[in-house]
Amino acid sequence: MPSGYTFVIADDHPLFRGALKAALVGVGDVAAIHEAGDFESAKALVVANEDIDLVLLDLSMPGASGLSGLISLRGVHPAVPLIVVSAHDDPVTIRRALDLGASGFISKSASMEEIRRAVQAVLAGDIAAPVGIDLGVERDPEISDLIKRLQALTPQQTRVLGMLAEGLLNKQIAYELGVSEATIKAHVSAILQKLGVDSRTQAVIQLSRIGGDPLQPAS
Repeated sequence: MPSGYTFVIADDHPLFRGALKAALVGVGDVAAIHEAGDFESAKALVVANEDIDLVLLDLSMPGASGLSGLISLRGVHPAVPLIVVSAHDDPVTIRRALDLGASGFISKSASMEEIRRAVQAVLAGDIAAPVGIDLGVERDPEISDLIKRLQALTPQQTRVLGMLAEGLLNKQIAYELGVSEATIKAHVSAILQKLGVDSRTQAVIQLSRIGGDPLQPAS
């Protein structure tokens, strides 16, 4: 396998970050392992490090709840593979995570060897899902429709939606992304149209529905 991997571990439990770090050391030559204990720190690391090979993201951490964090990070750096790591390892959560752009899913009950196998599979370009679980199909037609609508967003639109969920104003988003406020207004209009809603608030509510939990905006 190629050498010099750079990883980001985003989890608010130091002990579990340590376990993931120990597992990653066994997958090959590691150049750097960055750690984040909240979603804002995770996003900052992804923005600041263009050479990241893989992100491991906890679904429930300060700053994001449910799959909204996954959607937001995919918008920040769509080319970087991302593995969701969660104690919520039911088939519905796993399937939705993969549908929304995750390259893999690791249960927090997984063994060190299972974690390594999943990481190696994703680094090799494959999709990694827990063995022996029938993921089935989406049974909620509204959620199925919402997932398709979210999949239709461009990476930049996805990133803007994530920032709307954090409560940022258009001018703040424009500053963060280094574009004009008019560009952000155009993105917001496109997002509302693709999601089939009439307001920013409704768009954020739709995003929060995916995770099954109310979105927890970063303070």
